[in-house]
Amino acid sequence: MSPTPTSRESYAQDPRVQRSLTVLRTGPQTLVQDLGRPGHAHLGVPPSGALDTRSATLANRLVGNPEDAACLEVLLGGLSLRANASCTVAVTGPATPALVNGVPRDSPLHLAPGDTLTLGTPTGGLRSYVAVSGGITVPADLGSRSTDLLSGLGPAPLRPDDELPLGDPTGVPVGVDVLVPTQVPDELRVPVVLGPRDDWFDDPARQLRDGRWTVSDRSNRVGIRLAGTALDRTACRVGQELPSEGLVTGAVQVPTDGRPVVFLADHPTTGGYPVIGVVAAHVLPLLGQAGPGTRLRFDPRT
Repeated sequence: MSPTPTSRESYAQDPRVQRSLTVLRTGPQTLVQDLGRPGHAHLGVPPSGALDTRSATLANRLVGNPEDAACLEVLLGGLSLRANASCTVAVTGPATPALVNGVPRDSPLHLAPGDTLTLGTPTGGLRSYVAVSGGITVPADLGSRSTDLLSGLGPAPLRPDDELPLGDPTGVPVGVDVLVPTQVPDELRVPVVLGPRDDWFDDPARQLRDGRWTVSDRSNRVGIRLAGTALDRTACRVGQELPSEGLVTGAVQVPTDGRPVVFLADHPTTGGYPVIGVVAAHVLPLLGQAGPGTRLRFDPRT
């Protein structure tokens, strides 16, 4: 499989497409994401899907879509789209300016044919989510429309002039009085359940509890690399290698330099470094929003 998605399906040129969006600008990275394709680890396929599932499912509810409909995950803003049909749009995640034809608008909002939606730079997090009534109906791979940057499955990262087909609206948009944005705190406290290889480390609970880390700028959808405290192996494990074994989303793997990596949705399905613990699922959306320099501490639990 290709290391990155490169396919351009015929939907972008299909004259039968009636409801669609045209991509004018993408910003640093814009991907199609839904809730992923779990259950294919035996094929070497990561689960993928939106990193901030809370924001993605909220955006879909706001426009009347099922929670698992495909939407857009926008890294650091800069996206500009033109509507080719009437549609309802919601922008969720961190506070992100949304402009329609250059005029600031609150989310959810309506786009008429020919209207242009432009996103500014988010504050309080990295990734904004854009849901459109009817959902984005690009072809699915293994039951999901998610872009997987590790395996290459799913649609390629968006480029200018891409045309995104939309399904027919099936539900009623859900209104809100106040749309509360995601806000990553200055320091994340991350609950982690020890195991399965915590016995490779001297007093693993203490080391995790006492360590101090920041999110590295080498982080991405595969995982969050941490800079800071190096975790020490037990004397009998120094220099040893571990046969590759299965990995799950949220696994805290410790390479030979001792600095942990927290795996996110596009993680590899196997790995050969010891996993000291697994992060609690409810904190994963915030980890997906944590920018470089965010301080992080672990709260180990047995």
